[in-house]
Amino acid sequence: MLLDGEDWQRVLHGFSRSAFRLETLPAYKVAGEAEEIEDFLNGNRIDPVTYTSGWTERLLAHRAAGRTVQRVHLVTRPLSDYLRYEFMYYEPHAKAGEDIRILDLTDRANPGLPDQDFWTFDDSTVVLMNYEPDGTQIDRVLVAGETDQYLEWQRIAVAESVPFADYVKAHGWQ
Repeated sequence: MLLDGEDWQRVLHGFSRSAFRLETLPAYKVAGEAEEIEDFLNGNRIDPVTYTSGWTERLLAHRAAGRTVQRVHLVTRPLSDYLRYEFMYYEPHAKAGEDIRILDLTDRANPGLPDQDFWTFDDSTVVLMNYEPDGTQIDRVLVAGETDQYLEWQRIAVAESVPFADYVKAHGWQ
C-alpha cells in the first residue's frame, strides 16, 4: 500500500514505542532544500544550540512520552556535500532526543544491509522509502506481512554503527 499525505503522517508520528530509519543514500533531493544547501556550501551554518524546527519539537515530544526515534545512516568518505549539510542538522536532532548513528563503509564491507531505505515502527510496521538514483523520492510503501528481516537489518545496523557524536569527533568535524 502506498503511503502519502495524511496516511504517511499518521504512520510517521503515530507510533507508540519506537521508530527506526535506515538511510542508505549519499544525497536526497528534498523540495525546498536546494537554497539551504547552497547557503551551507557558501559557509552559512545553523546554530545547533538554538536551532528548532517542527522535527525537533516532535522529537522532544516523543522523548517526553517515552518513545524512541533512531536512525542509522550508511556513509562512505569523502562525504557528499549533501551529507555534510545533513550532518549540520544531526547535532540539534540528537540533542532533541533522536539517537543518530553512523555506519561508515569506507574501509569495510557492508555487514549485510540492503541498499534500501526503510522505517520500522513499534517492531511491527515497515515502510519502504523508494528513491531515484539522484535521491528524488518515488514513493513510500507499507510492507504487508513479515517484518523479521527488517528487524534483523535494524539490529545489524545499530550494532555495527557508532553514535553520531563519536563519529564526528573521530573524524575531527566538531
